[in-house]
Amino acid sequence: MTNEDRNHSDTHFNKADHVTNEAKNGKAERDAALKAVTDNMAKLKALRLAREAAEPPRLATAKKTRSKPGTSGKKTSAEKGPALSAWLAGQQSGGRRT
Repeated sequence: MTNEDRNHSDTHFNKADHVTNEAKNGKAERDAALKAVTDNMAKLKALRLAREAAEPPRLATAKKTRSKPGTSGKKTSAEKGPALSAWLAGQQSGGRRT
């Protein structure tokens, strides 16, 4: 083996070793970042749970009732909101631009 071949072989080996080390370092950095994010999420969850435990209990919301099979679920005229003209007039009187 000539010196040139040996140098080429050493360079190739060193480059492969360098790439392997970089991959290990990159994985270690990703693992550290993932651990930091996971720890932060756990801390925030604990704070949220403590805050919710300190609050008074909320009242249960009423469940929606299903409409009868013959009805379509649309609003009746009594349940509809105000007419568009009335709504626009209210917006203008409230200082909103239309």
